[in-house]
Amino acid sequence: MGSTVPVGRARSDGVRPKFARVGGERPYSGRVAEPEPAVPRTTDSGVVARIVAEVYAECLADRSGEPADYIPELAAVQPDSFGLCLATADGRVYGAGDVHAPFTIQSISKPFTYALALADRGPAAVAERIDVEPSGEAFNEISLDPVTARPRNPMINAGAITAAALIDGRDAAEKFERVRRCYSRFAGRELRVNEAVYASEARTGYRNRAIGYMLRSFGVIDSDPDEAVDRYFRQCSIDVTCHDLAVMAATLANNGVNPLTRERALSSTLAEQVLSVMTTCGMYDAAGEWVSTVGMPAKSGVGGGILAVLPGQIGIAVYSPRLDRHGNSVRGVAACRALSRRLELHFLHVTRSARTAIRADYTVVEVPSRTRRSTGEIAVLDEHGHRARVYELHGDLLFAGAEGAVRAIEARAGGLDALVIDLRRVGEVSAIAVTMLDELRRELAATGCLVALVDPDAKLGRLISSVDPADPRGRVFVDRDTATEWCEDIVLARHRPADEPECTSITVAEHPALAALTPESRARLAADFEVRTIARGEVIARRGSGRSGLYLILEGRVRLSFEGADGRTHRLVTLSAGMSFGEIPMLVGTPFVNEARAETGVRVAVLSPARFDVLAQRAPQLKLALLERLAAGAYAQMDAAVRAIAVRGGDY
Repeated sequence: MGSTVPVGRARSDGVRPKFARVGGERPYSGRVAEPEPAVPRTTDSGVVARIVAEVYAECLADRSGEPADYIPELAAVQPDSFGLCLATADGRVYGAGDVHAPFTIQSISKPFTYALALADRGPAAVAERIDVEPSGEAFNEISLDPVTARPRNPMINAGAITAAALIDGRDAAEKFERVRRCYSRFAGRELRVNEAVYASEARTGYRNRAIGYMLRSFGVIDSDPDEAVDRYFRQCSIDVTCHDLAVMAATLANNGVNPLTRERALSSTLAEQVLSVMTTCGMYDAAGEWVSTVGMPAKSGVGGGILAVLPGQIGIAVYSPRLDRHGNSVRGVAACRALSRRLELHFLHVTRSARTAIRADYTVVEVPSRTRRSTGEIAVLDEHGHRARVYELHGDLLFAGAEGAVRAIEARAGGLDALVIDLRRVGEVSAIAVTMLDELRRELAATGCLVALVDPDAKLGRLISSVDPADPRGRVFVDRDTATEWCEDIVLARHRPADEPECTSITVAEHPALAALTPESRARLAADFEVRTIARGEVIARRGSGRSGLYLILEGRVRLSFEGADGRTHRLVTLSAGMSFGEIPMLVGTPFVNEARAETGVRVAVLSPARFDVLAQRAPQLKLALLERLAAGAYAQMDAAVRAIAVRGGDY
């Protein structure tokens, strides 16, 4: 098609006209409710609020530049009005100055109409009409790319008018209403058109009309060019506040979800597309300088607004009508630079969390589970427990963090029998991170090392289904303590001496509590115990209940649990064959402070309170010998419990 000849240039006085507009479709007559500031209102306390206020004060004295005057209504604004807002991706808004003063959105509308066009037509269809390359020319240039014969990007007027033409709807009024509703979803409140500004732009918009007819003549748009241009005028004439723009920016930062209303305004995939184009094209021919000094996707408007986004973190908005030679707000650029520097917001700034996702790692010797082990098992774990390791991850698990974590785990995986990857403190998990962790599990399983995932919120999606004990890769657990117990069991199964088989079932006389007694005393005492069988899940002793007996576990596992400050039930300890509970209530008469429940099918020998009291009266020496053995068994577990509490710091 060849190169088109640029018709006309920007004004020679240094201020480039951004929105010369004309009207073609009938005036929009719909009325919208009076705007109210989004809630919560701006925060005026705290460190961030102080920094925002300081940046505002630093920039306030700068009165260089001039408001746009080629549109009469824009020339009539208060030139020294100034507002600065910062909104976090979770909805906290900090502001200083004229944060609720209304002004027209102007060119800042372009990313949002582009977003709606992408949602309506799909990225492929939009790409057939609009390129995404920086133009290197004035934003209102009457030209197309000489190779593709399309507007170079949606942030210049030709691309923005094309995007407006791609909006779906039955007629012109419905199409614009969809644009207005789209902007309102981003802002979290109903926005409306400033009719006076719209009328002013319609009287002076000949250049944009020329762009519209050029687009129609080259087949870029196939609808009425006057209608498309008029829709573009109307979108630019929507009133917003600095607070609104900050929330709109935070919505883009929050993957398209409004942090105040929690309404989805745009899909995360399309939000990435819009932010990508804003990065390279949003600040016109000052885009390169902006990226190097501020480092955030952004868009400016001739009304004096600037919107900037740090994906995943914050949105920034500035309103100050005095413009520089590029047509950008003088104070707005200065304020964004200052905030970027002071808050380290440049998107190429590498944080420490980006370098590692591993919060802590340790062996099961250093932090054992809450399962009480026998003396023999403790000895095995002391010797071989270094062969099972726990890794706690934190932060967002994107490519860099996942790659670093996988590499670190692989480097220390040699000689391991089992390891735990704890994901409870992980935020977002990318698809590539899921793939890398799944592949890690497969690789380690091939070497004989099984991997347990602690993933109660199913952050790894399809991997959470791996709960089959026969899965060669490992298991998925809801808490780290149970996963640690699983690791210990693997170590014990692989390294327990052959002549010391696991103790799974014993008689009353074989219980360690009676082992040191003489055969005569052991037989006499064993006769006082009643053997009971308890089903899995059945409560043996409730919290607060009175003494009900001294319990010797002969087979199975018993869990003692308590209710934490979070309202959830947590495991205190699991007891197995050869252990006991109920000693303290029996001895001093206090109620049970924890609940005892059968973790598996359980067989216990119970010495009732009545028989215990008789024993204390008739055979005090036998009673004393029994209590000494019980105390010795409890003390043997104290070291492991203290080590676990010291490292966990109360983390269940």
